[in-house]
Amino acid sequence: MQPHIGIVGAGIGGLTAALALLRAGQRVTVFEQAPVLAEVGAGLSLSPTAAHALNHLGLHDMLQAKAHHPEDQCVRHWRDGRPLNWVNRGQKLIERYGERYYLVHRADLHDALAAAVRACDPQAVRLGRRCTGVSQDARGVDLAFVDGGTARVDLLVGADGSRSPVRNQVFGPLGVTYTGYIAWRGLVPMHLVPEDILDPPSGLFIGPGHLVNRYPVRSGELLNFVAFAEREAWTEEGWAIRSSRAELLAEFEGWTPMVRRIMELVPEDQLFKWGLFDREPLAAWSKGRVTLLGDAAHPILPFLGHGAVLAIEDAVVLARAIGASSSIDEAFARYENARRERATFVVLESRKAGKAFHDPDSDSYAQRVKGKAADEGIGLFSYNPVTQPV
Repeated sequence: MQPHIGIVGAGIGGLTAALALLRAGQRVTVFEQAPVLAEVGAGLSLSPTAAHALNHLGLHDMLQAKAHHPEDQCVRHWRDGRPLNWVNRGQKLIERYGERYYLVHRADLHDALAAAVRACDPQAVRLGRRCTGVSQDARGVDLAFVDGGTARVDLLVGADGSRSPVRNQVFGPLGVTYTGYIAWRGLVPMHLVPEDILDPPSGLFIGPGHLVNRYPVRSGELLNFVAFAEREAWTEEGWAIRSSRAELLAEFEGWTPMVRRIMELVPEDQLFKWGLFDREPLAAWSKGRVTLLGDAAHPILPFLGHGAVLAIEDAVVLARAIGASSSIDEAFARYENARRERATFVVLESRKAGKAFHDPDSDSYAQRVKGKAADEGIGLFSYNPVTQPV
């Protein structure tokens, strides 16, 4: 089967899907609303499952050159910084799963994916294409764009995020719930950070109703951090709301200098906040000639760091399912059968992890986890999108 495949959204999931499909010999057009191809955000984590997928797509060298390769991560106490749990992210994972954990700047991964897509087909990505309408018939899918333009494809993939216009057009709007969590993200030039507070450079700090994660990105040039807190009310849903250092420091009053010093150093033009909103996973991701991947299909909270991971897994499996099928119905059935249980499991485990990290009794964390990380012992890394049967 070699249809003309349209993808709405040129984020991590959309570009991974485009690359996987192009490398399999498919005809692909990616429709991206932004006028230039650039990824916003900061750091993201890539588990062994995502690493297998990216290696499969030829991005091994990028992971080696640009990503941080943590050997150990430490969970520390919010007040005094004492270790509560040490977790291996390197050799032990390689021995068990054939790959390790990577920590990367989102833009570095996005740039590598975009370059690889354009190397396959320089015309594959269409910019300034904000999708405002989706309709389908027995022979194809029609797209309408904000500027009045249109396009027609044989099948469509909605890779346009948790507030997906494609999902809303095809499946109707999903109910959205504010979770009670807010978050900040920031980037600090690594040369400003005192070495004695980076032991190890990658790690978590947990406190009652709060959580801080920090790790190097961009070949160690920047320190990425994300900080979570609980707040009763929040209305605006967006990723790029400006914050001030004073607001962030006030929220984390009394925390160890290992955390507060990083917050004091963040440039305010690199500090953003947002509220965390949740949506229930769809029972089915496909309807007719349209399917979804990533947050469009299964929005996820960030407490296991698996949002990009699931989108990358989806993309590789979807491309394999299309290549193995003789019809669109068969391809989408293969895709969902290989992905729905896995994605729902990770979404639910991410919710559990948020509650565990924010538990009021931080002192009991070590006893509660018994030496394991939040993602150990639950089969999170045993999935391989390259070999998963489709």
